[in-house]
Amino acid sequence: MSIYIDTEWASLAKFGEELCGDHVEVVRTPETVVAVLADGLGSGVKANILATLTAKIIATMVKNGATLEETIETVSNTLPVCQKRNLAYATFTIIRIDREGQGYVAEFDNPALIFIRAGKLFSLNWSEREIAGRTIRESRFQVAPGDVLVTVSDGVIHAGIGGVLNLGWRWEEVSAYIEKLVNLHPDAQTLSKWLITACGQLYASRPGDDTTALILKIRTPRTLTVAVGPPQNKADDAKVARIIREEPGSKVICGGTTGSIIAREWGSDIKVDLKNLDPEVPPYGRLRGADLVTEGIITLSKTLEALKDEEARKKYLGRKNAVSLLAQIFLESDRIKFLVGKALNPAHQNPDLPLNLALKMQVVKEIAETLEEKGKKVEMVYF
Repeated sequence: MSIYIDTEWASLAKFGEELCGDHVEVVRTPETVVAVLADGLGSGVKANILATLTAKIIATMVKNGATLEETIETVSNTLPVCQKRNLAYATFTIIRIDREGQGYVAEFDNPALIFIRAGKLFSLNWSEREIAGRTIRESRFQVAPGDVLVTVSDGVIHAGIGGVLNLGWRWEEVSAYIEKLVNLHPDAQTLSKWLITACGQLYASRPGDDTTALILKIRTPRTLTVAVGPPQNKADDAKVARIIREEPGSKVICGGTTGSIIAREWGSDIKVDLKNLDPEVPPYGRLRGADLVTEGIITLSKTLEALKDEEARKKYLGRKNAVSLLAQIFLESDRIKFLVGKALNPAHQNPDLPLNLALKMQVVKEIAETLEEKGKKVEMVYF
């Protein structure tokens, strides 16, 4: 089964505290996604440190194949029970989903996982066992595109307690609210923000506890194919044009020569956008069958900068140019295939040009590495 898992979270710190005592850790590998929400005892700096340690230890061990017993015993030995209150230093929820959609959740003293399928609350089968003196709830399940998993710290179900709501925002009420939100079809980031905003309102902007919502949304992967540079062998022109036409998902062509080749093979013309000219970025164009056509090395170099640096990316926000559009397509895609032509462009061998402009292959390679660091699956095919 082909799935992608969006993970997003949002938090509120307890009123009067600078740091949130909850912590989320997400680890992705080619095989699995592991997400951990830990809630540290108390609030403030101490709770933040305890929650961070707990989440990082669990995520790292589960990612590396440790059993639940080994993981919880390590956490137990690292963060012992508070003698004064006889409470664990941190509660936690562990969610692991592999690329085949096999899901697993383990909970220790956190509110139960909310699982939404087809827009409705879906009941999972749970079992309990004791590990290192802690009662752990577990469930195994199969996920499918459209499923939404929500795990929260107890600050969510305590929202409004003694104020707007006498008994707080009970689990059943939170679940019903999430059902309504999910049916509006938001992405995971929007869903987490909406949920936490509602908590802030119930707390009248003075949260009585650290409050966190972690969302996992299962969907089909978004694919992107990018043709960069003309093939080394002209006989491959038609082959590259055919591949990019037949690939599913979004399609981008980078480079004037590459665009001309594919337009010729497709029997169409590139229309340059003259409405959104930007003095810093070469103009972009449209070609029937492709989502975007850009200039080559200058646009790619600036896009690499925008992908690597948050401040550089902000510079292009709100500006509709080739860099902002290309960076957005890259960031919104999950699986990206580069069709890289190895033909040399004499204009790029000018020794007066900066090094990053002279080495198209290096720029494309760095873009691919940067996207992989962001959790994208990248494939490079050379011609």
